[in-house]
Amino acid sequence: MKKVLFALALAAAGIANVQAATYAIDPTHTYVTYEIQHFGTSTNRGRFDKKEGTVQFDKAAKTGKVEVSFDVAGINTGYVAMDKHVMSPDILDAEKFPKVTFVGDKFTFDGDKVSSVSGQLTMKGKTGPVTLKATNFNCYTSPMLKREVCGGDFETVIDRPFYGVDYGVAYGFSKSLKLVIQVEAVKQD
Repeated sequence: MKKVLFALALAAAGIANVQAATYAIDPTHTYVTYEIQHFGTSTNRGRFDKKEGTVQFDKAAKTGKVEVSFDVAGINTGYVAMDKHVMSPDILDAEKFPKVTFVGDKFTFDGDKVSSVSGQLTMKGKTGPVTLKATNFNCYTSPMLKREVCGGDFETVIDRPFYGVDYGVAYGFSKSLKLVIQVEAVKQD
């Protein structure tokens, strides 16, 4: 009887492991942008064009881990002089701190859909807790790739001075920065 129970436990563990999968972030369908209020009038926006990462996701167990990074030197505000300023030591200091990273391992679900991912954001050498809230999430089988793709729209608001990114606060720029991550990740074999 013990052997049968042990075999069933091993089989169940094998089934559970089949559900877990690794997904590679698709850079052509992933966008990392930020928004910051400029003197309470307009919103300045920028985009990190170079990004990479992986997601380990188990829909059945409702667990996972996401690791994503974006290159500060890949900043794109639509204006070259502004790009250079954001990359300068005044703001993100791309030479000294070339990447911004997020590592999240606490997935929260609403039914079958991911509703948030909590973890640690590292920017300009400082690390702090962040929760990315999902405004949209879905998985589908890509007709072109013939693989499962999962993704969604995630956002959070961070305190810039905590990360040492306080340029302009004394002039009236917002201390808050909204980070928006639109991501799709392709299941790997």
